[in-house]
Amino acid sequence: MGILVNKDTKVIVQGITGKAATFHTKQMLEYGTKIVAGVTPGKAGQVVEGVPVFNTVRDAVEATGANASVIYVPARFAADSILEAVDAELDVVVCITEHIPVQDMVKVRRYMEGKKTRLIGPNCPGILTTDEAKLGIIPGYIHRKGHVGVISRSGTLTYEATFQLTAAGIGQTTAIGIGGDPIKGTDFIDALALFKDDPDTLSVLMIGEIGGTAEEDAAKWIAENMPDKPVTAFISGRQAPPGKRMGHAGAIISGGKGTAADKIKALNAVGIEVADTVAHIGETVVKTLKKAGIYEQCHTC
Repeated sequence: MGILVNKDTKVIVQGITGKAATFHTKQMLEYGTKIVAGVTPGKAGQVVEGVPVFNTVRDAVEATGANASVIYVPARFAADSILEAVDAELDVVVCITEHIPVQDMVKVRRYMEGKKTRLIGPNCPGILTTDEAKLGIIPGYIHRKGHVGVISRSGTLTYEATFQLTAAGIGQTTAIGIGGDPIKGTDFIDALALFKDDPDTLSVLMIGEIGGTAEEDAAKWIAENMPDKPVTAFISGRQAPPGKRMGHAGAIISGGKGTAADKIKALNAVGIEVADTVAHIGETVVKTLKKAGIYEQCHTC
């Protein structure tokens, strides 16, 4: 079943005529995603990879009944693109764009309060429900249908973790990259709540990193709200020196808070197994599943 997107999701690609968007539109179509329209202002009437292009998101929605979009536009236009999708009342909007100014995202978050649209990202790899649909840049071939949900702040670690799960015979329901920016649409707790209510997801893998308190907050939420679905975690940035930004804008230790040690301690305190290194993610998930007595259900080999 998975969360947020499936084979029936009708997708718009915002910025579809750009080089990156055209490339990934082809990849998404090949995976089976139902892309019904593209949007680039001033280019209505064009066709990209068999997909009709419209001038506005609202035009595309009215013509196709689309209920989701994925955004590939330059950073200076990204906030407006998100707001346009929100105004068109889409259910899900995925923003791949990185380097969006924090001030822009503050305005976006405020505008979205009380609206129906769920934003994933920005600065994220997107979302993929195995064998059904993918919105973004996550490679489809590394996925295998199964019962583990994946949530990650890091794009490349989303792929690495998923690849390790598949290699270990552990399939996935949905993999969602929430992005590493300090202000984003969906955080760990939001995604965890969705996986909690998904009957096909029996366990969850969380990939976190230094900076902020999202992982600590998630640990507390898991202990209080999701005792029946075992969670495994990995925290990136153990060797990061305080005060130095590592990768994502949100991955910075400041004021003595947000260290990997703090996050690992909080997760361990509520019984969540944390992989020691990137290379141990897959085997740590297997260990968690065996301990919970659901390994046989989750092992798809």
